[in-house]
Amino acid sequence: MSQAIKAYFTQIQQKLGQLAAAQSVLDQAASAMLTSVMSGRNLFVFGASHAGILAEEMSYRAGGLAIVNPLFSPALMLNVRPLTLTSAVENVEGLGSVLVDSSPLEAGDTLIIHSVSGRNAITLDVALAAKARGATVIAITSMATAQRVTSRHSSGKLLAKVADITIDNQCDYGDAAVSLPGLEQKAAPLSTIMGATIANSLVLRLCELMQEQGETPPILASANIDGNQQINRDIMNAYRSRIFYL
Repeated sequence: MSQAIKAYFTQIQQKLGQLAAAQSVLDQAASAMLTSVMSGRNLFVFGASHAGILAEEMSYRAGGLAIVNPLFSPALMLNVRPLTLTSAVENVEGLGSVLVDSSPLEAGDTLIIHSVSGRNAITLDVALAAKARGATVIAITSMATAQRVTSRHSSGKLLAKVADITIDNQCDYGDAAVSLPGLEQKAAPLSTIMGATIANSLVLRLCELMQEQGETPPILASANIDGNQQINRDIMNAYRSRIFYL
């Protein structure tokens, strides 16, 4: 095996081990999500640019909860051109507040926000606006990064300090994990792997908690398996009032 790939795999294993050792915060976050679900409230997820990959991972996903709703903005998606526009839009202060104001997010809901640095304006706008509405905010971020950057928002705050619950994705400052000879910049980021693991762990733990409450979690089945389409149609019909992406 390539030494670089071996180093990357080793980093992944180490970071996942660190995450497993911090499972109590995952339990805390899943409990907050359960409170929203059992009280008839809703679940949302947000991320800008590459952080938005996690919002896609949690939404309308085989093996995922049908009732997780993404907060999307076309200007922040990776199909915008020029692609570099996403970096500029992330720091247009006020846009995140407009995004929340135009969404169905309300008091009692839970919003998961993924941002490795937690410093950009739109991330803080979304977090602060959600909290002002009375929602619980769960952050997935890099604490190693948060300790070394300053806010790009007029509040001077970082996501890790604004969120009600902060989950450290265990990623190093700069996200990339592997040094290569002759290159100053490391390669191979970890945040998508770690973020997706955290997101699916939260869903899994929430499902367990719902079952303990006598509830059947609305887990979507793969549409590529014959017969599953009806399973998903039944779920969509049963939870239509709590699904906002249809």
